[in-house]
Amino acid sequence: MRRFWFAALAVFGLMGALVFGSSAESVSVRGDYVEVRTASVFAGACHYNGEVTTTGRDALMAWDITSGKWNEVDLVGVRAMAIVTSEVNLSDNDAARRSEIVIDRSASHSQAVAMLDLLKTKYVGSLGKIVAVDLAPISFDHTGGSYTVSAGRLASINVEAMPNDLCCKMPNLVWYSPLVPLGNRKVGYTRDALYAGDSLSDHWERSGENSAFYGSFAL
Repeated sequence: MRRFWFAALAVFGLMGALVFGSSAESVSVRGDYVEVRTASVFAGACHYNGEVTTTGRDALMAWDITSGKWNEVDLVGVRAMAIVTSEVNLSDNDAARRSEIVIDRSASHSQAVAMLDLLKTKYVGSLGKIVAVDLAPISFDHTGGSYTVSAGRLASINVEAMPNDLCCKMPNLVWYSPLVPLGNRKVGYTRDALYAGDSLSDHWERSGENSAFYGSFAL
């Protein structure tokens, strides 16, 4: 994995391209999205109250672009992940956040620049301060209600749909909102998710809980 800290980004021309090439176009970018939180997003009230002040401070976010351009760059097929952390539960929108961005290594230089600019422009509130940007091979498989995402050894997500759309039948037990506005938002069951990097928080892994959101996004 090749890691690009912001000082190193200038060497590859990314920061310069962001400064001079960003126009925050009014265009349509669409795709699939999944996120996993370190707290159950669908649970009973007692379970939620037991977690809200002790955990839920980290999340993995993943995008797969299926159509659209940004700054006149075609982003179809570009994938990205973000690892987000905070000192408190991410439901606190005023809390300071730090994030690490990973862009698929198969993206061209112009696509990587455009994707990073899109994320910074559209999701600054969710991402907070970006402390690291990485390039890594990212796989993103969406089959039915299942999502399997991997960014090398850095992070991975394995989520599947809840049986019978239980979260939609019991919306009063959905305690959070996804970090990205979604169409047809659903709660997912996290079979396994992990972060093994060293740029943000300690390593963490979660499994066997209703801690995921997924759906489609459009910008």
